[in-house]
Amino acid sequence: MNWLIDLFTAQDSVAHIALLYSLVIAIGILLGKIKIGGISLGVTFVLFVGILAGHIGFTAPVATMNFLQDFGLILFVFMIGLQVGPGFVESFGRGGIKLNLMACAAILLNILVMFGCYYLFFNTSDPKNLPMMVGTLYGAVTNTPGLGAAQEALQSVFPKGVNFNLASAYACAYPLGVLGIIGASLAVKFLCHVDFDEENEKIQEMEAADPHEKPHMMYLKVANAYIAGRTLQQISEFLNRDIVCTRILHDGQLSLPKRDTKFEMGDEVLIACAESDAEAIQAFIGPTIDANWVEDEKSQPMVSRKILVTNTAMNGKSLGKIHFSSLYGVNVTRITRQGMDLFASRSHHFHVGDRITVVGPEENVNRVAELMGNQERKLNMPNIATIFIGIIVGIIFGSLPFAIPGMPVPLKLGLAGGPLIIAIIIGRWGYRIGLNTYMTTSANMMLREFGLVLFLASVGIKAGDGFWETVVSGDGLKYVGTGFLITIIPILIVAPFARKKYNFNYFTIMGMISGTYTDPPALAYANSVCNGEASAIGYSTVYPLSMFLRIFTAQLIILFFCGT
Repeated sequence: MNWLIDLFTAQDSVAHIALLYSLVIAIGILLGKIKIGGISLGVTFVLFVGILAGHIGFTAPVATMNFLQDFGLILFVFMIGLQVGPGFVESFGRGGIKLNLMACAAILLNILVMFGCYYLFFNTSDPKNLPMMVGTLYGAVTNTPGLGAAQEALQSVFPKGVNFNLASAYACAYPLGVLGIIGASLAVKFLCHVDFDEENEKIQEMEAADPHEKPHMMYLKVANAYIAGRTLQQISEFLNRDIVCTRILHDGQLSLPKRDTKFEMGDEVLIACAESDAEAIQAFIGPTIDANWVEDEKSQPMVSRKILVTNTAMNGKSLGKIHFSSLYGVNVTRITRQGMDLFASRSHHFHVGDRITVVGPEENVNRVAELMGNQERKLNMPNIATIFIGIIVGIIFGSLPFAIPGMPVPLKLGLAGGPLIIAIIIGRWGYRIGLNTYMTTSANMMLREFGLVLFLASVGIKAGDGFWETVVSGDGLKYVGTGFLITIIPILIVAPFARKKYNFNYFTIMGMISGTYTDPPALAYANSVCNGEASAIGYSTVYPLSMFLRIFTAQLIILFFCGT
């Protein structure tokens, strides 16, 4: 039996380390699925299991845990950057600026409340209290990447390795943080006298409005000798306007034209275009006619289909320029990217891997599928090289020192900020330099969650040794109480303001709060009471900027205020 005892006690063995992390992660994930009052802590429960393991002495060499912690953090934030990068710019369009301003205000208020609690309830002469309050802040706003960024920044400020157990404060504040976000959102409902049924009716009215250009259908006879013998694609490119030819009558035979279909003199065609382009297109192709082969387009069955963008020619093209409604007779009702639902605004730029939900006549939807590619096998090969190239550049970028007056040490974006920013950049513009950043949602989630559980397990195991003392004989109860204040006060200020000042729909506000606090449980609750997509839109609009600011401000607080 000695071999079994050694497996659990010999800390230097690879088998022991693998067993330790596997047990902590597996148990944490299983316990995190347990719901109390419909709410669960999810993968964050790995942190609490790690704390328990560390408390009973089930641990590993510190150097190994440091490596796994930092590598997990890099992988986690980089995959987040790839996820939010393509939608980062789009998040500021069509009402997004106001929502993001509200999110920035909430983030600033979180920080101000944290400092207020620090000066009111803690001994400011003790150098450990402010870093511990930073841990409380990120537990209160349920943001794990910010905790990692703060811990990494502390290593720059205290290179001799002064140990601050931020994870203990984070763990104290996190549970009430999850509950507080939902509870404060419900309090806003009563403060603003919100009626769920009325809000849902308003959403339906807004979603019924068609934001696309008015479509125009016309029957034309080809009378321009210049286009005789040229393909539909060549004609469209020459016009520099978006047109769709849905029927062509050639030598008495009616057919469905494709991109390589050639026009000949005397052909009769049915053209769909934007109303504003109709006159120019008619002047170029030929006169309008009364066709005797008119078909009943309405007889086609209406379908809703998810279409995958695999055509590289679509990379960077905006939804508004393709004129789905005007040209193709369909509506794009949803855009999903890396598991996030993005608002289908006309300024949205497509990227390979986007999945769009298209509603319209079956034939028209099939045309859109051909245009967008919709060939999933093209996306099956993972782009591993892009990930590690981005991580290399991110680490180098994060290591660059920026000297700022008043700071005790040069500012470095570090292992959290550097990879995050680079991932956002290549996620949005990487295709311009030949980097294919597409990754399936499941692959992105797998790598992201893998990095997260490595980070949480490492942090928890290292924090376990002193956690009980922190909670019982230390300031644990203070962290719980102040964390709750950090959670709810900004929501109770920003949400009513957004409602009164900008008249945002309540469900949009709930989504905005969930995205600002990067809290999926709060979004899940908002979606359960919202009949439309308002909550998801609010969440995805502010999530990219909020995640970036949470990580960046964590480092700024440590570097500016925690130096000695």
